[in-house]
Amino acid sequence: MYESYYHFTDKPFRLSPDPRYFFSSQSHKRALSYLLYGLRQGDGFIIITGDVGTGKSTLLGALAVALKDQNFVVAKIVSTQIEAEDLLRTVAAGFGVSSESDTKASLLIKLESFFRDCMHQGRRALLLIDEAQNLPLRSVEELRMLSNFQIGNKPLLQTFLLGQREFRNIMRSGEFEQLRQRVIAAYHLRPLDPAETRSYIEHRLNFVGWNQDPVLADDIFLEIYQATEGIPRRINVLCDRLLLFGSIEELHYLDRDVVKTVIGELQEEEICPDPERDFSSTQPLEKGPEAALQFSASLNNNLEKRIGAVEATLDSVQHELISTHRAILELRDLMTARGALDILGAKTSPLEKVG
Repeated sequence: MYESYYHFTDKPFRLSPDPRYFFSSQSHKRALSYLLYGLRQGDGFIIITGDVGTGKSTLLGALAVALKDQNFVVAKIVSTQIEAEDLLRTVAAGFGVSSESDTKASLLIKLESFFRDCMHQGRRALLLIDEAQNLPLRSVEELRMLSNFQIGNKPLLQTFLLGQREFRNIMRSGEFEQLRQRVIAAYHLRPLDPAETRSYIEHRLNFVGWNQDPVLADDIFLEIYQATEGIPRRINVLCDRLLLFGSIEELHYLDRDVVKTVIGELQEEEICPDPERDFSSTQPLEKGPEAALQFSASLNNNLEKRIGAVEATLDSVQHELISTHRAILELRDLMTARGALDILGAKTSPLEKVG
């Protein structure tokens, strides 16, 4: 709607990830550098994490486009609680390998044969997995097993894992120790800062032929940053609505007051968070029973989120304690074994005694 009013060639603030709009912020540039470093190494796992809406999927899309004309065979998977055997079939489908009616053993043989063929043809197989925090433990273990396919000392498959913040805690747990040892680089995407927020908005507008219509007042960018906390997806939501509002009101100059009006509308629809609203207060912001009920619901929702964060932290601590306990037991067994050898007066290794 507003594209024609402002003479844009396309919609600049789409919510769906589009690698054409990739914006190279300092954080995104660093994350992309880690991915490219991983490609040069040709081994191990690369892990990129980030909060919801920080641009992980767009980053993957930009990488896939960059590799399109190179000697890579790329499969991309968006994980949604895929169990182990289903994951193998999904990986096979991503690489175009038939998996109908195959047992797990025959499917693994097919995948290894495909990866070997790629290597012989001078191509490299690369697996990109988005939303990795949803993968069950057994599925992650299957990914580790796939990394065991090698010719000589060269791995046949490399995997990049992208996930939300909680994936960092998951990777710290004891069950992921073997996979963690194969991670050669990890990075956490951060939101945009105020200056990058402005550059991001102008970057997307320029991509669709923006010719200073509408004119954007200098004071709107900080307002947008504060309302969105520099998270690209939130910026897209707010700016898309801002341009829609401007076209409806036939505005060719958008200032801070206009942005505040749009933010107010989004907050009423519970789309954009209100940074000034303090949910820790024990009093409703407005008077009356309806306002009290609304405040109570908001407070409960906020408490649930905080409780969820605490529970996730406790789970992580529990996994760390279990891992530490196992290490202590292994050390105790080792010390007991060495003590027994000393008592026996062992002067040679157990292998030498057997020989």
